[in-house]
Amino acid sequence: MGVSKEKALENRQSIVDAAAKLFRQRGVDAVGLVELMKEAGFTAGGFYNHFKSKQALAQEVVADAVHKAEEQLISDLAKPLEDGDAALLRQMRFYLSPSHRDNPEHGCAIASLATDVSRLGVEVQADFAAGMKQNFERFGALLSALPPVPPPIEPTPLERGMAYYSQLVGTLILSRAVKDADPALSEALLAGVRRDMLAMLAARGSV
Repeated sequence: MGVSKEKALENRQSIVDAAAKLFRQRGVDAVGLVELMKEAGFTAGGFYNHFKSKQALAQEVVADAVHKAEEQLISDLAKPLEDGDAALLRQMRFYLSPSHRDNPEHGCAIASLATDVSRLGVEVQADFAAGMKQNFERFGALLSALPPVPPPIEPTPLERGMAYYSQLVGTLILSRAVKDADPALSEALLAGVRRDMLAMLAARGSV
């Protein structure tokens, strides 16, 4: 007996959600279809009823995850101020925290999927790039409210967004890469960059 269109879409989303969790935990290449479908609650044979290839699934996972990451960022930055901190500073403190580092399946999709995207083809890269640009623009808009640095080196809002966001993502990726072999270095990366970035913002009059 066939399933309804609504149920088919629900099953497809279950596969996307399971893949997003596993891909962000261990990377696309490390996850097989049998494991993936088991995580979604289905048998492996049903995969091709929904996707023509693992590549097609990866593209949808990246697009879906990056879109959700953008929505989460917007939501986080729109929350009321807490303890006198600006939304941006609160977001930075969370982003460069051990909790965020240790839970890639629930954290930033940009950092979790970045190392896979370059191998997944131009269409996947295009979805990923669009998500990055949105995040750069969001951060840049917040940073544009800070006092300018002396000319002629004042960056545009987008340039600021790219610089700060790339530092956040890069630090998170590096801290995850060494956390099992050298926990002290992993902690030092998070704490040091977090302290340095907050100090830079404070020096510009943002706190």
